[in-house]
Amino acid sequence: MADSTPDAMTDSPQNTTMEPGWQARLSAVLSSEPIDRLRDFLRTELRNGKHLLPDKADWLNAFAATPFDDVRVVILGQDPYPTPGHAHGLSFSVRPTVRPLPKSLINIFQELRDDLGIENTRGDLTPWAEQGVLLLNAVLTVPAGQSAAHQNQGWEVLTDAAIEALATRKKPVVFVLWGAFAQKKRVLIEPHNRDQRHLIIQSPHPSPLSAYRGFFGSRPFSKINAFLEAQGEPPIDWHT
Repeated sequence: MADSTPDAMTDSPQNTTMEPGWQARLSAVLSSEPIDRLRDFLRTELRNGKHLLPDKADWLNAFAATPFDDVRVVILGQDPYPTPGHAHGLSFSVRPTVRPLPKSLINIFQELRDDLGIENTRGDLTPWAEQGVLLLNAVLTVPAGQSAAHQNQGWEVLTDAAIEALATRKKPVVFVLWGAFAQKKRVLIEPHNRDQRHLIIQSPHPSPLSAYRGFFGSRPFSKINAFLEAQGEPPIDWHT
């Protein structure tokens, strides 16, 4: 993604990769004290030689790849892959050359094949993002090899605000909540969904630890497309 400053969140909130619609709706959060503390924390991590993932230019990639007004589906992840070279700022997605694919993504593709008969081997989910699928992690950075190490440092303030901004929108959205962590975000959606205009899909996480407990067979992709078509929207082409 084009970025006038590679430091993204470690610079001023105006110098980010965010699409203007997101920038307008999240500007107050971006200039808030929790995000200032997050910037200080990230600067300290970098000064201490931590290898943060993904690359700085991709920290806000989800907000660049899928403009606010274009969002039709949200697939919420927890934090980036901790393996160098994998993460590029979109939940569950990896760079095009990554082989083998992460196990969770393999399971997502297995369910997609069983659901819609689509065979994907390329792990870059950018084509989904470009069709209005917001691939958002709750936490947008991680030190290499240290899953969840940046939880509760401030990223959740930003990503929670993004979820709530979409929930308050009149245009229907499908929120996909895989696993207990994502399902905790349901409280951000439900107060704004009393008219049931949004669809919430939840199931166990696609990780190898839980995929056989109800992720497999949940058919999220056909459910998403059926909902979108009922709204007069084109379905998502899930090929990568």
